[in-house]
Amino acid sequence: MRKIAIIGIGQTKVDEHWQDSVVDLAVEAVQAAKFDAGREDIESLFVSNMMSGTLNQQLNLAALVADRSGLKGVEATHIEAACGSGGVALRQAMLAVASGEVASALVVGVEKMTDTLGSETTKSLAMAADADYELAQGATFVALNALIMQRYMYEYGWKHEDFAPFAVNAHANAVHNPYARLRKAISAETFTNARMIASPVGLFDASATGDGAAAVVIVPYDSVGKSASAVTIAGSAVAVDTVSLHDRKDGLWLTAAEQSAKRAYAQANIQPADVDFFELHDAFSIMAALSLEACGFAERGKGPRVGLERDISPQGELPLSTHGGLKARGHPVGATGIYQVVEATQQLRGTAGALQVPDAEIGLVQNIGGAGTTIATHVLARVN
Repeated sequence: MRKIAIIGIGQTKVDEHWQDSVVDLAVEAVQAAKFDAGREDIESLFVSNMMSGTLNQQLNLAALVADRSGLKGVEATHIEAACGSGGVALRQAMLAVASGEVASALVVGVEKMTDTLGSETTKSLAMAADADYELAQGATFVALNALIMQRYMYEYGWKHEDFAPFAVNAHANAVHNPYARLRKAISAETFTNARMIASPVGLFDASATGDGAAAVVIVPYDSVGKSASAVTIAGSAVAVDTVSLHDRKDGLWLTAAEQSAKRAYAQANIQPADVDFFELHDAFSIMAALSLEACGFAERGKGPRVGLERDISPQGELPLSTHGGLKARGHPVGATGIYQVVEATQQLRGTAGALQVPDAEIGLVQNIGGAGTTIATHVLARVN
């Protein structure tokens, strides 16, 4: 298959966009990505979104976004894979372009979560769990992650405060990201003393929801050459695990993360040590720890050590969540995977400003749907 390049990126600020509809947000990101790419000739559109039907009463979303974006007549597809929708949509778009079936694709992730009551949003998010055996018992994703974190702390002897560096780093980075929702630094003490949501998950263990959209334009690499703004997708893979936690052989291991990362590493011909930064799916601090283990950056049960013993800032040994991550940039679920790719592209272009990772050449992006169910892993590389 053909090598793929990202040539255009666009995003909106993650916030409470009362005046904008889910379609308005998507169109804004689409237009920004097209402008950045310097082209209008888009052949296919992939829209990643989780909850427009339940929260916004809007289905047929891909066709509507195409219409409002001036992309009438293109092939338009809506992708839903819970919080992993963005990563899966990029994977599908990449396969379409790499196969030669289409010459260009635009992927836009969008979610509008703040026009409804918190209870309604929580219920819609919980639909990504097992409806018969988890949702019917009142389980939410905060509760499910609390169960995982509680067991992890019990098995490996960690304390709640040991997870603080992940949130502290994310908030410190978000201060410098104009598109982030929570642009305020926090201390380890703030993390530790925050109120509990579902023990042991505290307020700063959980990511911020919000409204937002992000988009990328991809084309065959050989059609652009060594453009200074082009970034290649060197590895791409998606893997799935069971939806319900009780069906897993091992509830403390992200099997789908391990599998998709190994495939992506093999395609890119790299090892974890070659990665210059990692945009991980820190929807909850426990997921950050588990992702680091599954992707080969920490031994099993030792994920928190990465934050405690290594510099995870943009100028550090292993930069994580360089623009604030889900924790502080915000987590508009269907858009999150594309925000991660936009931010990784900025790093590899060398346009991340105060958040720039020095000499970044290889970035890892991992997007998780459900409590570790559908996981997309991409390796992005700078064009040398």
